[in-house]
Amino acid sequence: MPLILFNKPYNVMCQFSAHPTRPTLADHIDLPGIYPAGRLDADSEGLVLLTNDGKLQHAISHPQRKQPKTYIVQVEGEAGAEQLKRLRQPIDLGDFVTQECDAVKILPPEWLWERHPPVRWRVNQPTSWLAITLSEGKNRQVRRMTAAVGLPTLRLVRIAIGPFSLESHPLLPGEWREVPSDAFT
Repeated sequence: MPLILFNKPYNVMCQFSAHPTRPTLADHIDLPGIYPAGRLDADSEGLVLLTNDGKLQHAISHPQRKQPKTYIVQVEGEAGAEQLKRLRQPIDLGDFVTQECDAVKILPPEWLWERHPPVRWRVNQPTSWLAITLSEGKNRQVRRMTAAVGLPTLRLVRIAIGPFSLESHPLLPGEWREVPSDAFT
């Protein structure tokens, strides 16, 4: 029962079935019978876990297991203390209310790879970087949270899921590696 860590590039669909206009996981990983344990949108980058074990997939991705997921987020605007406080508290996004989370302002990550195509950049509009750790992960949640506090997301990179991170297991976009799966059992 392999557990695969994959650094999903920007614009790649988090699926193995063919997509009419975008690359998919099948363009990067040639292992039969594995599936993502959780997903990232095409316009998000970073760590995705894959396995062929249904119980392991459930242990990783089911909301009741509450595996922490950490994202670094480049936002439009200068993040202030009040916006960070609002991000940490539950936010009513209309169809659900977020749980409390950890959100801090960070320096621009010097280790982060260039994105292709690059993030749009405007001379008169500053940007900030945030690190946000959630124990949930609903569709486009981080983007919706930052927009709700007036900081639209420009770039979103998931850097950690549970005990695995791109810091402890460095991978460039499109790279993958197998790791022991006992961390979730």
